[in-house]
Amino acid sequence: MKTEIINYDIDGKDFLGYAAFPDGDNFPAVIIAHTWSGRDQFVDEKAEKLAENGYLGFALDMYGDGIVGETNEENAARMQPLLDDRKELSKRVKAAYDKVSSLPGVDKSRIAVFGYCFGGLVSLDLARTGVDLRGSASFHGFLAGPEEPINEQIKAKILAMHGMKDPMVGEDQMQSFYKEMSEKDVDWQLHIYGDSMHSFTNPEANNPDFGTVYSKEADRRSWMLLMDFLEEVFS
Repeated sequence: MKTEIINYDIDGKDFLGYAAFPDGDNFPAVIIAHTWSGRDQFVDEKAEKLAENGYLGFALDMYGDGIVGETNEENAARMQPLLDDRKELSKRVKAAYDKVSSLPGVDKSRIAVFGYCFGGLVSLDLARTGVDLRGSASFHGFLAGPEEPINEQIKAKILAMHGMKDPMVGEDQMQSFYKEMSEKDVDWQLHIYGDSMHSFTNPEANNPDFGTVYSKEADRRSWMLLMDFLEEVFS
């Protein structure tokens, strides 16, 4: 396995992705979108895990310069402007997609994306742009589309994984997600983990008052589901 920091430019600003290359060539690529913290070790390790399974793993950078926050306040201050400006959010994830498409060895016809929390929304918004994407998956992510609807066809298959006790994704988001996916005639699925809260994949999450708690079983089951999903969309 070869790993590399990949620099890409958006409007004159540097963004630093992390790529893990599998052996061989003509391989599928999977983009990983980080939580509100930024491109940290958690998503870099997911990229390496994907490379071990024969995929190019690419952890994108939504904030620029590879910045990683240290506090909830700092993370919220970086994430919120992108939640408020979904066109800018889409531009940034689309730039990562374009960069991955140009990397040596990548089969441009077989690209997927998944993400965590904020990154779940990022992954869904890439699909909403209508790019040639095989699959988009969200782990405990925000599900609602932008206020200004995007009329592009969603070409990707969609997988959302949600914790029933997640206080950050309410019934309003769920209903809007159902409506959008159905109206756009998307091949979509939603899996709900009954005893799980937000951040159920993060072993360091242990704050029930904030709504973030790790679940070993939901983490294991959701990763297995993702691997099955990737096998399906790339076949």
